[in-house]
Amino acid sequence: MAAVQKLQKCAVSPAGKHTASVIFLHGSGDTGRGLRAWVRDVTEPDLSFNHIRIIYPTAPARPYTPMRGALSTVWFDRHKISRDCPEDRESIDDMCNSLGLIIQGEVNAGIPKHRIVIGGFSMGGAMALHLACRYHPDVAGVFALSSFLNKDSAAYQAVEERLGADLPLPELLQCHGTKDDLVLHQWGEDTSELLKKAGMATAFHSFPGLHHQLSTPEMELLRGWILTKIPPLTSS
Repeated sequence: MAAVQKLQKCAVSPAGKHTASVIFLHGSGDTGRGLRAWVRDVTEPDLSFNHIRIIYPTAPARPYTPMRGALSTVWFDRHKISRDCPEDRESIDDMCNSLGLIIQGEVNAGIPKHRIVIGGFSMGGAMALHLACRYHPDVAGVFALSSFLNKDSAAYQAVEERLGADLPLPELLQCHGTKDDLVLHQWGEDTSELLKKAGMATAFHSFPGLHHQLSTPEMELLRGWILTKIPPLTSS
């Protein structure tokens, strides 16, 4: 197992008192700052809240097999971009441990895990599912945009085991464009169905004509969903 890495990140601070957090993971080859800029470009008004801190970590550069071993900022390695190959479990688990430091940092700052949402775009969504299903199932929720899990993903087994032990699971929001030609819409839909079959509460939203990208309606849906999972605290 590789050493746990301290990841670079940027953040959008809440306008008021910090009482909840969102960790938003970028897709392969991007950065936290890149995703932050993209979210700002497609969201009107900006994705920001009075009480929620949004953290955009950056994956460390590593050799990426689909790019013939070239370095890329990816959360984990994979044999190819396909649902039909085994997961690279070692690199996934190493990154779960590194991202766990960010979650623990929020907990140390006074934010309980049931006030934290984890999510991501593309590979970032898959990474978020591993974090939420296998390592931090006590978070408030998980979202995956234009994402998929491999057919034999360890996340499915983890969900089944928690269901069998009568342990709680976070709810999942998935969004996917019908014209996505990199991560096929069917892959996202199949992921949702398999997680639901395993015992997870899932909501899958299709966006007609959307390619492998974020969109304004999608981000508006995400904003509303985040507020249902981690609403402002009411003063007693």
